[in-house]
Amino acid sequence: MNDAPEKFIAALRDAIAKGIFVKLSLANYKGGEPHLQKILVRLIETKKGTRLFVQSKYTQRDIVKNYPIDEGIEHIGELFRTGFRKGHLFTSENDLQLDIGKRSSRLNIGRPTFPQSPSQPHDRAKHYLVDQNAYYLKALGITTDSGQVRADSRDKWKQINKFVEVLDGLLGGSSLAEKDALSIVDMGSGKGYLTFAAYDHFANTLGKKVTMTGIDTRSDLVEKCSGIAEAGGYEGLSFIASSIAETNLQNADILIALHACDTATDDALFKGIQADAEIIVAAPCCHREIRKQLTSPEMLKGILKHPVLLERTAESITDGLRSLLLESAGYSTKMFEFVPTEHTPKNNMLVAVKTPARANQTAAAEAATIMSTFGITDQHLAKLLTGV
Repeated sequence: MNDAPEKFIAALRDAIAKGIFVKLSLANYKGGEPHLQKILVRLIETKKGTRLFVQSKYTQRDIVKNYPIDEGIEHIGELFRTGFRKGHLFTSENDLQLDIGKRSSRLNIGRPTFPQSPSQPHDRAKHYLVDQNAYYLKALGITTDSGQVRADSRDKWKQINKFVEVLDGLLGGSSLAEKDALSIVDMGSGKGYLTFAAYDHFANTLGKKVTMTGIDTRSDLVEKCSGIAEAGGYEGLSFIASSIAETNLQNADILIALHACDTATDDALFKGIQADAEIIVAAPCCHREIRKQLTSPEMLKGILKHPVLLERTAESITDGLRSLLLESAGYSTKMFEFVPTEHTPKNNMLVAVKTPARANQTAAAEAATIMSTFGITDQHLAKLLTGV
């Protein structure tokens, strides 16, 4: 009787026990589950200890789950029995490839692709606030199994680090610095890169008790991020499928809204104001509402006759109005370049911090004057604030 699959599973168990396991992949699926393509397995460190992180890749989605070691190994054995015909086990001593045929199976052993096992502890690089070995970075494809930043993800890696640096600075300069527990909402969380980074920094690096919710309209991304959060033991992090406007937000210490399209940014800012958020962080995206209304004042007609300058002016006025309206609601604001334009063209960040002073009526009057000057009759955040 051919015992190649049993030898493969035994080699997997032995590699993990010896600390030489790197990663595992299963392919050539012939089972009955629609759209399942392959399985990727790696080790991760969670608050509950070392786990096997199992990523099931389907045609249009991924499902992730982590298992205690023994349970995970049994699960992998079952996957071979229910349809996977190939397995590739990478260890720092050798590579093992299993091929299961209709009548027989074979196990080939070769030289190691990875002579060193990936580091599991969260060894933080001194010049980064973000832990390069964090498992969510691997699950999201930012880093390799050994914790190296992928060549095609370097720009995203820089954005993540800059974002965490900004949040860390804002927290340190606010009344939230002394709070042990934080409530954070990320409106428009998308693929979750920055959501996970923020949670990991506040909860695991700073040691705060964090309740964080990522909100996005795309249910497939919500499902994927929820699976990664569960697999990583991020008990305070959850994701829900909803639009920003329809989200019922009762309270939040920090509200994040990065690249929420057009007036969805205004919806997010208004939700933050309603929730009395101490810190609001937004990276405005799209400026269609103002662009289609904008008319040139007489003195600027010769300049704004050029479409490209009119477009840029619409962007500046849109984000400037948002800043003034936040100030009118009792926040101090600043706008700055998030990361250099060679990394992303959408690089402006608007941050607002709650002030003890009353609402700034001068800012409200200034916003109204600007709208009148440029023929703007509708600005979504202004309407929300006035209840019109």
